[in-house]
Amino acid sequence: MVMANPSLLLQFIFILFFFFFFLLPCMSWSCPEYQKQALLQFKSSILAIDSSFHTLDSWNGSSSNCCLWDKVTCSFPSNSTSTSSVVIELHLSNLSAPPMPSNLLAPLFFIRSLRMLDLSWNSINGQIPALGFGNLSNLVHLNLSENSIDGQIPALGFGNLSNLVHLDLSRNFINGQIPALGFGNLNNLVHLDLSENSINGQIPALGFGNLSNLVHLYLSRNFINGRIPALGFGNLSNLVHLDLSWNRFNGSIPLQLFQLKYLQYLDLSFNRLSGELPEEIGNLTKLQRLSLRSNKFSNGIPSSISYLRELEELDLGNNSLSMEIPSDIGNLSNLSSLSLGKNELTGGVPASMQKLNKLNSLYLEGNLLTGEIPFWLFDFKDLQYLYLQGNNLTWNNNMKIEPKCRLFVLSLRSSGLQGDIPEWISTQMNLTFLDLSMNKLQGPFPQWLAEFRFLSFLFLSHNKLSGSLPIALFRSSQLAILALSHNNFSGELPNNIGDAKSLFILMLDGNNFSGHIPQSIYQISKLKLLDLSRNRLFGNIFPVFNPQANLMYADFSSNQFSGEVPTTFPLNINTLALGGNKFSGPMPLNIKKLRNLERLELQDNNISGELPNSLLQISHLRVLNLRNNSLQGSIPKTLSNLQNLRILDLSSNNLTGEIPIEFVNHLTGMTPNLTSQTSGFSVVITLSSNFFSTEFAVNELIVNWKKSKQGLSSHYIDMYFLLDLSNNQLSSEIPTSLGTLKALKMLNLSFNKLFGKIPANLGDLQNVEGLDLSHNKLSGPIPFTFTKLQQLTTLDVSNNQLTGRIPIGGQMNTMEDPNFYANNNGLCGFQIRVPCLGDLPPTPKLQEHDNKKEPWILLEAMGIGYPVGFLLTIGIIFLAGYFNPSPPSNNPCRHRHHPHRLIRQRI
Repeated sequence: MVMANPSLLLQFIFILFFFFFFLLPCMSWSCPEYQKQALLQFKSSILAIDSSFHTLDSWNGSSSNCCLWDKVTCSFPSNSTSTSSVVIELHLSNLSAPPMPSNLLAPLFFIRSLRMLDLSWNSINGQIPALGFGNLSNLVHLNLSENSIDGQIPALGFGNLSNLVHLDLSRNFINGQIPALGFGNLNNLVHLDLSENSINGQIPALGFGNLSNLVHLYLSRNFINGRIPALGFGNLSNLVHLDLSWNRFNGSIPLQLFQLKYLQYLDLSFNRLSGELPEEIGNLTKLQRLSLRSNKFSNGIPSSISYLRELEELDLGNNSLSMEIPSDIGNLSNLSSLSLGKNELTGGVPASMQKLNKLNSLYLEGNLLTGEIPFWLFDFKDLQYLYLQGNNLTWNNNMKIEPKCRLFVLSLRSSGLQGDIPEWISTQMNLTFLDLSMNKLQGPFPQWLAEFRFLSFLFLSHNKLSGSLPIALFRSSQLAILALSHNNFSGELPNNIGDAKSLFILMLDGNNFSGHIPQSIYQISKLKLLDLSRNRLFGNIFPVFNPQANLMYADFSSNQFSGEVPTTFPLNINTLALGGNKFSGPMPLNIKKLRNLERLELQDNNISGELPNSLLQISHLRVLNLRNNSLQGSIPKTLSNLQNLRILDLSSNNLTGEIPIEFVNHLTGMTPNLTSQTSGFSVVITLSSNFFSTEFAVNELIVNWKKSKQGLSSHYIDMYFLLDLSNNQLSSEIPTSLGTLKALKMLNLSFNKLFGKIPANLGDLQNVEGLDLSHNKLSGPIPFTFTKLQQLTTLDVSNNQLTGRIPIGGQMNTMEDPNFYANNNGLCGFQIRVPCLGDLPPTPKLQEHDNKKEPWILLEAMGIGYPVGFLLTIGIIFLAGYFNPSPPSNNPCRHRHHPHRLIRQRI
């Protein structure tokens, strides 16, 4: 007799079990009719918006049992005699439905048996239906993430959901404050995610205090401010994950936070927290990830941080931490990522770090570390990311190392490297990012470096490297950024430069490259920033770029290019710098096709003719520099079309005629009203990834600033407002409307033939720092309103026909250089040591008046004094003889002096 196979018998029993206990009940037990109709009504509401919606096709009236529909889960009957079950779960995420208002959810609120409702990744908009969700008192899991829900969190909207364990409202547009009582009854809540919304205000003192079962709390990427409430978080004794990053919290970290003994993940990064890091941080012994990046913490790193033996990621970067790195930081034996960059840490790299055998990423950049770069850093087998740049660390050029690591990222910028590029780097074949810029490297570009297959970002700028570039460098399909600026490279650019089709940024400026620009460069369709300035390139034929290419910033300045001004650039180009070449002829009419230009530099060429109307149709222009050319004719009134201009330099040309009032009236880009709308203009590209963040800017804009040529950084070019019309042949009065350009920082009208009085309302230029009106034919006084120019640091009105007193008060008291007022014969004032008429000592009027009266008083005294004196004298003689009949004295003159003295006294 053949025995049955035991395994086949078990499979048969399992199939029978599955059939009788799962399939058969589902086939016989149906959902309540009202729940079925509610689901059909929800589907019908979506179809009313988009009739092509098919995701819920299984939901149809012909099927009596909605428990068999997609995305619906039902429960078993409550007893053996029941033939129906109820809907308990709806998995409605990512329905691929059209945007729907939140009131379309109303039918679902009739299914009160729901325990799980997932509506994530849809396009639900409008406010949270507070009353509707309040009906679903059996809900355990509610997910509304990844929608477009706005409005505030209902003050009591979730108060009835006392069974709720999981609540996810992340990645919406929810605003307003966190309700003080909105989560008070959710005592069973374990997971709460409010991240990536627009929630603002402060967290209520007891906002989360009753959620004692909470394990995961995510509030990141909102606008929450104020202090972190001590009691509100101190009661969350079961908390494992806490993420408050990317908010606006300030003050210190409450010590209660360091009593959460189960905490494994703490992220407070990108806030405004300050103060010292307390020693109590060492109490979080179960912590696996700690991030305090981008705050304002100061003083030293507490030594107790070495108690966090389970820590895998520690990020304290971008604060103001000082003193030395704790010497026992090597005790963090599980650490795989250590980021201390962009602080003020001093001392050397601690030797105890050698014990961090699991280290994968080390970020120490931007500190004040000193000493040699330790060779043992390259012994970590798992090390892939190493950032040491921006310190005072030095490289021992005599040190020979054999790295055990396989680096993806290596940054040794400004680390004292000398001689050839270190040979040991050739072993790091997996490098995608290499920064050796700002060292003293010399010698040729290594062939082995040009052949790195995975290298995407290469920075060798500010060294002394020389020779030509290897052809193999541009065969790479991965190369995205190549920065070789400010070296001594020479020769012609390789003709195959266009083969590097992934190039995003190419910076070869400040070298000695010569010859023509390779025509193949137009093939680099992804190229966004191209800088070939300050070389010896020449030619009169430019590459013809695809009009739809991505090139936005191009700098060809300070070379030897000639011919007409080229216009063969992509239509979306934003910045075009062609100054300091030998371009000649009139401005091309088709330049107007570059309608997205914001910065155009053509200074120091030999461009002739008049300013064409085609140029004045580029309405986005904010910087226009045509200084030192041979332009003729008048300033066209249509220049007023360029309402966004912030910097206009037409100096050192042959322009004639007047300064058009219409032109000045429409320079709204130089008025305060438009300043706020256009702020942020900056010719800077910022690139960020998981392992680096860096900026690239085209060269400084050179302008005549305060009597000398200075460069305006591309980082801050949006802060400057300049108008320079100097060194032309302009002849008119100065338009009074110039006084409305209150954002101006520099106004230069010198070396023209301007006449008339200086408008008083130039004193309204409240931001002006430099004002040059010299070498004109201006007359009249310097307006007293100049005393209102509180930002003024340079004033030149020399070589005019000005008269009167130089104003006193404000910054005018500091304008004491006589050269700024020279050759104005009618000026006076303490600034030029020439007293004004009113400053001379006045003739004392009272003294003159007294002198006129003195003869009258003298005559009057004489007329009265003599008769009275005569009578008194007779009387005295008489009395003397009457009372003293003694013989007369032998001195006959004795009695004559008294009357005479008396008379003199009375006179």
